[in-house]
Amino acid sequence: MQSQTIERHTLSLLVDNEPGVLARVIGLFSGRGYNIESLTVAEVNPAEHISRIIVVTSGTPMIIEQIKAQLDRLVPVHSVNDLTAEGPFVARELAMVKVVGKGETRVEALRIADVFRARPVDSTIESFVFEITGSGEKVDAFIDLMRPLGMTDVARTGSLAIARGR
Repeated sequence: MQSQTIERHTLSLLVDNEPGVLARVIGLFSGRGYNIESLTVAEVNPAEHISRIIVVTSGTPMIIEQIKAQLDRLVPVHSVNDLTAEGPFVARELAMVKVVGKGETRVEALRIADVFRARPVDSTIESFVFEITGSGEKVDAFIDLMRPLGMTDVARTGSLAIARGR
């Protein structure tokens, strides 16, 4: 009997870069009630019109296997790689965090940003927009610390990931 433990997996798909492909991939998830925790898409080979879709999802091992098999059967999908199962990989997220404040809270926001290696990409007399890159946990921790200092907005990418070494 397979484990019923819910696992989080990062899947990397190479697909044709053409209209409707993303809708077909997402439709597979929504049609079967699978959740997408994170989704990023970008063209990676313009000459061959190939895009990479990174999907972070979760489910039991059996559900993850079903997702991979169903994705692999979609016509515009060239390959499906389960980075979580295949070995070490590097994953990063990007966030822009707007913090509004004056005086000491402004100074504290700059101190925390320095510790997290977040950099101000916009500044006004009353606000900063910080850019932070790192693991999802690092981005979460930064956002949690900025909330009480006047965080008013967050824009965040999904996870980007690539296999190590090979």
